[in-house]
Amino acid sequence: MKLRAGMRLWSGVCTTEVVVIRAPKSEVELSCGGVPMTASKLALTPTESDPELALLLGKRYSDAETGLEVLCVQDGHGQVLVDGRPLSLQAAAALPASD
Repeated sequence: MKLRAGMRLWSGVCTTEVVVIRAPKSEVELSCGGVPMTASKLALTPTESDPELALLLGKRYSDAETGLEVLCVQDGHGQVLVDGRPLSLQAAAALPASD
């Protein structure tokens, strides 16, 4: 799927919803719980997954290989993968000290 910045994607297996912050230059497959994420909200087909691998609400995730960056706007229980690789949590940017 060709992703673009600002695009919303929904999982078909849980309540996970993400917004693309930085889109990759090439087409990628973004999936959640083993099912490709879609640009339209569909009826859920629940599957079992590990809640510890799920995205956290309000956190940014990225893939170094493709440059993809997403923001989790609705958490769920499925693990999100890009081309079969899990997304990594981005560390919060350090704010300058106010001495």
